Amino acid sequence: MLGLMLQILLFMMREVVCSNTGAPHHQLVSCLESNKEALLDFKTGLEDPENWLFSWKGNNCCQWEGIRCDNRTGAVIEIDLHCSDLSELGGKIRPSITKLKSLRHLDLSFCLFNGIPIPDFFGSLESLQYLNLAYAGFNGTIPPNLGNLSSLQYLELSSDLVVRNFEWAAGLVSLKHLDMSGVNLSFVGLDWIRILSNLPSLTELHMSICGLSGPFPSHAFLNFTSLAVLDLSFNHFNSKIPDSLVNVSSLVDVDMRKSSLCGSLPLGMGDLPSLKFLSLSMNYNLTANCSQFFRGKWEKIEYVDISFNALHGKLPASIGNMKFLSFFSLSHNHVEGGIPSSIGKLCNLEFFDISSNNLDGTLPEFLQGAHNCLSSLQSLDLSENQLVGKLPEWLGQLQSLSNLKLQSNLLYGPIPSSLGSLQNLAYLYLGLNRLNGTLPDSLGKLSKLSIFDVFSNQLTGLVTERHFQKLGELSYLDFSSNSFRLNISSNWVPPFQVMHLQMGSCYIGTSFPSWLKFQKEIDSLDFSKAGISGVIPQWFWEISNKMSYLNISFNMLKGQLPSPFNIGQSADVDLSSNLFEGPIPCPTNTTRLLDLSNNKFFGPIPSNIGNCGGLFVIDLSKNNLSGKIPLSLGQLSGLRILHLSDNNLSGEIPETLCNLSSLETLDLGENRLTGKIPQWIGGGFESLEIINLRSNSFSGELPSSLSNLSSLQILDLAGNQFNGSIPACFGEFKAMTQVQREMKSTNDGHYIVNYGGHNRNNARYVSYYKDKLAVSMKGQFLTFTKALSLVVSLDLSGNRLSGEFPLEMTKLLGLVSLNLSGNHISGVIPESISNLTQLQSLDFSSNRLSGPIPQSLPSLSFLQYLNLSNNDFSGKIPYKDHMTTFDVPSFAGNPRLCGPPLVLTCPVDNKDDNSSKGRTSIDHHDSFVDGWFLLSVGLGFAAGLLVPFLVMALMKSWSDAYFGLVNKVLERISLFAYKMRRAMP
Repeated sequence: MLGLMLQILLFMMREVVCSNTGAPHHQLVSCLESNKEALLDFKTGLEDPENWLFSWKGNNCCQWEGIRCDNRTGAVIEIDLHCSDLSELGGKIRPSITKLKSLRHLDLSFCLFNGIPIPDFFGSLESLQYLNLAYAGFNGTIPPNLGNLSSLQYLELSSDLVVRNFEWAAGLVSLKHLDMSGVNLSFVGLDWIRILSNLPSLTELHMSICGLSGPFPSHAFLNFTSLAVLDLSFNHFNSKIPDSLVNVSSLVDVDMRKSSLCGSLPLGMGDLPSLKFLSLSMNYNLTANCSQFFRGKWEKIEYVDISFNALHGKLPASIGNMKFLSFFSLSHNHVEGGIPSSIGKLCNLEFFDISSNNLDGTLPEFLQGAHNCLSSLQSLDLSENQLVGKLPEWLGQLQSLSNLKLQSNLLYGPIPSSLGSLQNLAYLYLGLNRLNGTLPDSLGKLSKLSIFDVFSNQLTGLVTERHFQKLGELSYLDFSSNSFRLNISSNWVPPFQVMHLQMGSCYIGTSFPSWLKFQKEIDSLDFSKAGISGVIPQWFWEISNKMSYLNISFNMLKGQLPSPFNIGQSADVDLSSNLFEGPIPCPTNTTRLLDLSNNKFFGPIPSNIGNCGGLFVIDLSKNNLSGKIPLSLGQLSGLRILHLSDNNLSGEIPETLCNLSSLETLDLGENRLTGKIPQWIGGGFESLEIINLRSNSFSGELPSSLSNLSSLQILDLAGNQFNGSIPACFGEFKAMTQVQREMKSTNDGHYIVNYGGHNRNNARYVSYYKDKLAVSMKGQFLTFTKALSLVVSLDLSGNRLSGEFPLEMTKLLGLVSLNLSGNHISGVIPESISNLTQLQSLDFSSNRLSGPIPQSLPSLSFLQYLNLSNNDFSGKIPYKDHMTTFDVPSFAGNPRLCGPPLVLTCPVDNKDDNSSKGRTSIDHHDSFVDGWFLLSVGLGFAAGLLVPFLVMALMKSWSDAYFGLVNKVLERISLFAYKMRRAMP
């Protein structure tokens, strides 16, 4: 009993001591009068608009807010005025603070001192052990006097400060914790390493965002024998991590994120006995073989982040030995192989991310380790790899899982119904795979599910109300690019309010879904290719006012649209390929994309479309629009894509379009436009890549100013009435002289108009437009979408152009298609045509070209379509190599051509087969020799028919004379041909 009472007494005494230590306003000791006066004077310099220091009154300063005194002497030993978000303490620091000779702790962090320098007299606070001035609004150079604080153990100066000389830090011989994050140390070079390595007690070093540069010397960290925390993140070292770092056995926490580190990672990091935290992400050029790097012991490691680097190799099975591991990220590297089954032994794992790598193996069918060892795993991200195989059943056992990202792989097979048991699952990404089968209705039980993405798989079957029965938290649903059929009753009320609803290519039904009217928060809606017909109900336009994306294209919707139709701010609207009719409706002023193509709209383009200043894309092609192009289009200064083709528009191109300096595509083909191409179209359009004016009634000469369009890749002027010659400067189209090897920007196979948006993987819709164009190529019209930016085409066919083929056009090395057919172009095709190595389609038909077909033409190995018909070519067709893939129609209508694949054979040349001069030099003179040869053949043919009858009818002496003459002629021809060959070089 006595022992119990003693324990209670000791406990009460300890509580009293702790209370006096931790809560200064409860202290019973009285402060020194001199200290009180110093504090009151210190207060006069402060600005305290919230009266935070209202307690600074009375005689006992030990009870004032933020003040702590020594329990024996009453001397002030601590001033803690660190500010919260609600306080605005600032002003000036008065020197009276130096009278507090026992002050050991000073904290002014997060106050508002509005750019004043750190006072020099802080260096006089000789007893100071703790100084925190972080983010307190101090500015300027850190005073070297701080180096006098030889008792200082904790120093935090994170703020907008500058250090020009670091020698003062050598005096901080007692320092254990140094935080200078955000301080400009760019002037000190590598001096900080030498100076700080001599501080024997330093255990924590924080120098993030300091402008430090390298490279590190190899011995940089040899003397940091006590260092436990090293934070050098967000600097610019441009250096390897020195091997000496692995000799600092006391290291617990290493953070060197985004510091321009490169080279091989020290393999010994895994053997640091105390290491718990390692962050080397976003250095981009750190390399290591995963099999070697993760083979170490990693005894206490809890956190590993080496994302956004250049790690390679396979994950070793030894990764399962990191028994304390809770966070592991190698995203955006080059890791290969599969996921080792040993991850099943990581019982503390909460976050696992190897997204955006080159994983090409499978997910393990079974896991090593104890049953449900991964029960703590909350996030699993293996997206954007090349993983194959089926989804394993153990995924359904991860009961803590809230984030599952497996999109953008090559996974196949069914979705396991066991995923429906993951009651904590909030984010499910399975899109862009090859999953097949039906959608398990068990997924409808995931009551916390917010994002449900199975976009672009091979899923089929019915989707019913059971698939959504408990999805009350759903905000993002993407079933698009599958083959689902919705079987939902017309009076169904969804349990969710989604913001993003994507069901493109799913069969929704013949009528507009009535359950949609209950969705009041929709931001993006995709019901394209959904089999919907009929008229859009009026209630739809009452819920569309928040939509930033609306796509109901490729349906059979009809009727007129309201004008203006109700749509959200900065919206993308795609109503193309339906049966809508009536006048073009006006969108809201902030609409960014308007695609009404391939409908039955008629009448003029409304002039008030110029008030929609936010438009980036207008596509009104394939309608029945008439009238002139409105002048107001020139007000859309941000417009990038303009498609007005395949209508009945008339008049000239309005001069106001010269204001569209951001234009990338100008498509006015298949209309009734007249006049000349304006000269201004060749200037001020630095981004213009596509011009399509085909099948109109434009006339005049081709303006040479077009060659100033440095980005132009497709120029289609076919089917007009242009005359004159092709300007030689057409060989100077800069973009056409370059080989296009990469698509400029793609998303799900479509050209992106880069005007904002967010990544699909972050559950925000990417604003994109499927810019498409029908290009005359290979004798037909080919519509390009995905590869449009790779097409380089020049089409001047079906005009009245004359003159010779410009030699300069063979400089257009990037050309994929060249069509000059149906003109009056003369001259020869130069041998340099072989420079156009990217050509896939070449059409010179129906012109007046002459001379031989270039011997270099067979070297165009990419050529898939060739049409030289209906010209005046002559000589032997160079039918070899790649040319043997073309048949008679490519050369028909050239009566002076001979040789395969034509029926007409060329005469056999009398030449020495063993001649070392070869065939090339002889063929060069074929036109001369062939003339004599054909003459002799013609004479022989006529004589062979007529002369024998005459000779037989007359005298034998005549017969003898005739044959003697023929012999002499043939001998002279043979002799002449022989001399010509001997004279050849």
